[in-house]
Amino acid sequence: MIDKGKLEQDIVTKLKTVFDPEIPVDIYELGLIYDIKIDEEGNTYLKMTLTSPACPVAGSLPGEVKEKVQSVDGVNDVYVDLVWEPSWNKDMMSEEAQLQLGFL
Repeated sequence: MIDKGKLEQDIVTKLKTVFDPEIPVDIYELGLIYDIKIDEEGNTYLKMTLTSPACPVAGSLPGEVKEKVQSVDGVNDVYVDLVWEPSWNKDMMSEEAQLQLGFL
């Protein structure tokens, strides 16, 4: 049986290695990951968004996220659901990201 809590922590750690190319903050701290669900087999569902639909990496970033999460030990299959609702705004960023970008 997998430890979903530990697996989710490992996934978050991996997500923090993925950066929006226009903002020097990782996608997790930016608040682009809306949901992480893991089943008993390690299959992982990620609900994410981008800073805008016109983001230059809209075509490649979800694939990079999938590849990185799939590399986490214990993760089986990964499904990345790219959504636009609710639309992202700077209030979704962590305090750490807001501080780093000068919003606090």
